[in-house]
Amino acid sequence: MTIEFIDLKAQQARIKDRLDARIQAVLAGGAYIMGPEVRELESELAAFCGAKHVLTCANGTDALHLALMALGAKAGDAVFCPSFTFAATAEIVPHVGATPVFVDVDPRTFNLCVESLKRAIIHAKELGLRPAGIIPVDLFGLPADYEPIEAVARENGMWIIADSAQGFGATYKDRTTGSIGDIATTSFFPAKPLGCYGDGGAVFTSNDELAALIGSLRVHGKGSDKYDNVRIGVNSRLDTLQAAILLEKLAIYADELDARQTVAGRYSAALSARFQVPHIPNETRSVWAQYTLRAASTEERDAAMAALKAEGIPSVVYYPMPLHQQQAYRDYPADPAGLATCADLAKTVFSLPMHPYLREEQQDEIIAALLK
Repeated sequence: MTIEFIDLKAQQARIKDRLDARIQAVLAGGAYIMGPEVRELESELAAFCGAKHVLTCANGTDALHLALMALGAKAGDAVFCPSFTFAATAEIVPHVGATPVFVDVDPRTFNLCVESLKRAIIHAKELGLRPAGIIPVDLFGLPADYEPIEAVARENGMWIIADSAQGFGATYKDRTTGSIGDIATTSFFPAKPLGCYGDGGAVFTSNDELAALIGSLRVHGKGSDKYDNVRIGVNSRLDTLQAAILLEKLAIYADELDARQTVAGRYSAALSARFQVPHIPNETRSVWAQYTLRAASTEERDAAMAALKAEGIPSVVYYPMPLHQQQAYRDYPADPAGLATCADLAKTVFSLPMHPYLREEQQDEIIAALLK
């Protein structure tokens, strides 16, 4: 049988009639930019996660950029982020003149390590940088450990941007991602748990002033009149067609998250004796953007992926090189104790097919290929 790494076709078949109706309504209405569906989506997203304000934008990278602009990040500021993540987390920091400082991750959760963060803050101060903010990442759908991160932020007078590009809708101690941090961001890239059919993103905050500022920044820095620009902004708006599609996907999102839990549970039960399976701390729920195993060595990972490939089963390495080792980022500061976990994970992790429509017989085939 054909096994898709992420099966968007199965999801589309489930809601095709509703998607078609939504798309036709947008075409008939003619409001292709910032149409009524955009406002409807922002309201529904806010209700889903508990944030007071949601402002959609063109993509997840822009969401992070808008957040940094709104918080006033500037030259001389240090912004701390994990090295084991996608480049978007760090690449927007130099765009506002600030300096990314890389932090190691926890070997069990793969999320930001607080002890490494503390060392990196001391190091940044020694370099003459001002610790300004932290960008924790909800990697692979699992929320970062926010309480100790928030304590460090308070102690040092820093803000938090929660990068939930992979984790929107996950829960951490009775809080839903999107409502955590001074600002939270997400991506609606098609492969994300909640994805559109193109690019899209959103910024979340419960701060009225930040929301008003981001609302201006995303439309060229407009004032009360769109031709009276009161600040330097950008052009980053979600297309109405994508908002319409996301509305129908959001309507089934809670059900899909439950299905993802079932898929992940079957994987872990079958594979825990052979690989390091994902660790989900108490009072935390992942949205399983990826299901990622850790092998004992690079050789074991390569053998496992080869066994899957021989059976026609896709697998992917997220991420083959941590940011601090990449050419664009290798000259930026990092935890002086090193980023050993980030480096090791890049050599040993691999991700299996994961989506809400993965049938048990397909999972059984994947599991058998790995255990064989």
